Order: sequence, then structure tokens, then C-alpha cells
Amino acid sequence: MRKFNVMLILSLMWVGCVFAAEKTMSKEFQVKPGGTLYIDASYGTIQVVSQNDPAVKVEVTFKRKTGSQEKLQQMIDDLDLKFKTEGSDVYIVMESENDSFFSNFWKHMDVHFDVIVPTKYNVDLKTSGGSIAVGDLDGNAKSKTSGGSLKFGKITGSILGKTSGGSISLDECLGPVDVKTSGGSIKIGEVKGDVEAHTSGGSITVHEVMGTIDAGTSGGSVKATITSQPANECKLTTSGGSINVIVSEDIRLNIDAKTSGGRIYTDFPVTMMGHISDNTLNGEINGGGPLLFLRTSGGGISIKKSN
Repeated sequence: MRKFNVMLILSLMWVGCVFAAEKTMSKEFQVKPGGTLYIDASYGTIQVVSQNDPAVKVEVTFKRKTGSQEKLQQMIDDLDLKFKTEGSDVYIVMESENDSFFSNFWKHMDVHFDVIVPTKYNVDLKTSGGSIAVGDLDGNAKSKTSGGSLKFGKITGSILGKTSGGSISLDECLGPVDVKTSGGSIKIGEVKGDVEAHTSGGSITVHEVMGTIDAGTSGGSVKATITSQPANECKLTTSGGSINVIVSEDIRLNIDAKTSGGRIYTDFPVTMMGHISDNTLNGEINGGGPLLFLRTSGGGISIKKSN
């Protein structure tokens, strides 16, 4: 019953779509906790959730937008879909010997990988045409796509995410986070490790970081809350928006802030260094510490105390 409920939730995103033909392939592999799920798909959406069960359960659903069941089967037959296990690791690879196959494939087909892994497990996921979502996981999560969004739940290990065309969001991470996108916003919840977040076309929001942070965008605002004393330099930059940073009142920092398109405001008493101006701030907070480097060409900068 629990497996049915999980699969039902995973399938909700398909509701409301009308397809001419459909086929599902299912696989199950007995594994031990601590292994890794590897998916390398030339096309398709990937969604992974976890449950307290020593098995990896896979459902690959193919849906053809037009044509018959026979046409669907012909396209599936042209794919090279492989499943392999090595110890507690599971490998899923989908490719085609014909380089031009997927340029036509996506116009007619939708492919969805629904996977259940043990609670303590790692994932290494890659697709060239679809979004990737990883639920709560006691392990490391690595995701890469050339055409979709990335989503992460609560991850106890590290997160490494990269997309060339979508947004990135994550709820919580106990380890370090390194995420990059060329075309979307980044929203990060609570992170106990260090954060690196970069986008070429959207805003960045970090609800709470307890380590160091390096966040930059070419087309949006940057907002971050630093709640623990950083050990190294923190850096927030943007070419097209404002910077808002909230800092716990006992944190020690050296401030190097400059804007070409606004003013600088701070709640903190600052021991000034050099000349004073509306768009430049160099000084110490609470006696000084690691550098907080802030730069924007298109907005103001605010440094506020956390409530």
C-alpha cells in the first residue's frame, strides 16, 4: 500500500495531459544503504524519492503525444535502455546509436523516470532534456540537466546541481551546496555548510547559510541571511539588481561594499576605513573578521541585523 501511494504521488504531474499511447517498464533491485543511483538519460524527466526499504524501484514511463501503440513501441525499440547493478549501486542508461534520433524523439514523446531509493542513499542524475527532482535523502545529491529545473528536498550530504535552462530550488542541506544555472532563479532554504550559487539570468535567495557564501547573478537581486560566524570570505555580486544581506548581530566582518546604481544602508555601527560616500562602504563590524564583499551595478545594498 505504501509503495502504491508513493507511486501515485509521483504520477500526479501527468494528470491533465492527453496522450495517444503509453507504456511503463518496471524494475526492482535489492541493495544495501549507502549505495548510489546513477541515471544518464539523453532525454526525460527524473524524479527520485526515498523510503525505508532496502531496494531501488524504477518505473520508466513512455508516452507518445500522437500515433498508435505500435508507433510508440517502434520508438522504444530504437532506444538503448540499460539497467545494471554493481554491489549496492544501480546504473540506468538511456541512449541511441543514431545521433539525430532525440532531435525528433522529444517532439513526439514524453519520458519520465520515477525512482524510489533507500533513505540512506546517494544519487548522480543526468538528463539532456528534462527537469530533475530529488526528495528528502540521507546522502549526497548530484543533478545535471541541459533543459529543465532542479529541485532538492532535505539532503544530509552535499548538493551539486547544474542546469543550462531552468530554476534551482532546495529546502535544506546539512552539507555544502554548489549550484549553477544559465537561465533561471535560485532559491535556497537552510544550509549548514558552505554555499556557492551562480546564475546568468535570475535572482538568488538564500534563506539561511551557516558557512561561507559565494553567490552571483548577472540579471537579478541577491538576498542572503548569514547566521553563523563565517570562517572565510563571503561574496555577493549582481550586475542587475539590489543586494540585501541579513547578518546575526554578533558576527565579525570586514565590509567591502560598492554600488554603481544606488546607495548603501546598514543597521550596524561600522568602524570606517578610507573615504565616506553614499555608494561605497569599507569598514569593520564587531571588530572585523572575514571579508564580506558586496558589488552591484544596478541597485542598492543593505546590511541588516537579524531579528
